[in-house]
Amino acid sequence: MRWISFLLLLVVSLDARAGVILIPEDNPKPAYPRHLQRAGITGNVRISFVVSANGSVERVEVLESDHPDMAEAATVAIAKWRFKPWVAGGDLPAEQGVIAPLVFRLDLDSPIHTNQWLRKLKCRDVNEELRYTPEYAWIDSTPFHYTRSYLSNVFHTTQLPDEQRLEWIAKLNRKVPIIVRQCRSSPVNKYMDLLPTEIRNLL
Repeated sequence: MRWISFLLLLVVSLDARAGVILIPEDNPKPAYPRHLQRAGITGNVRISFVVSANGSVERVEVLESDHPDMAEAATVAIAKWRFKPWVAGGDLPAEQGVIAPLVFRLDLDSPIHTNQWLRKLKCRDVNEELRYTPEYAWIDSTPFHYTRSYLSNVFHTTQLPDEQRLEWIAKLNRKVPIIVRQCRSSPVNKYMDLLPTEIRNLL
């Protein structure tokens, strides 16, 4: 829902100055590159593109990007975007140029009070979620994803040096198999008690 709201805001704000109000019909969110998510790397991309009167997107171009893989993900997604067609003529042009800022943030789909959720999380809940999950996918499960998201929210990205935050996330990622096995051996434990000390202190 937050993605759709952002997109509508973006399109209306850009086109309030022009003759066309672009109405999104099919605008998939860019796929956040998995390796960047796991590493806790966030960033922004600015893309320019042209919407034709038939609603299709053409001439997609990256203006700025914090990471080339984010630029690629944004380009692939925007090339698939479709808007409600309009009839060109009079005050309505045959095409409309747009500049779209896209944000890659880990916490966009996390609960508002992620830290409270993590504090209450028991090992038995972790065990239940990972019951049928292969070991290579443990790192992407909800508890670890939300922990990385919490470390990467707006507050912490302004308070923690980026190098330190990324180092803590890397430490968490290395500890994932240990945490899962500890949870399996002691289901009554709290998830947060098994986290690296630096991260636990932030919760």
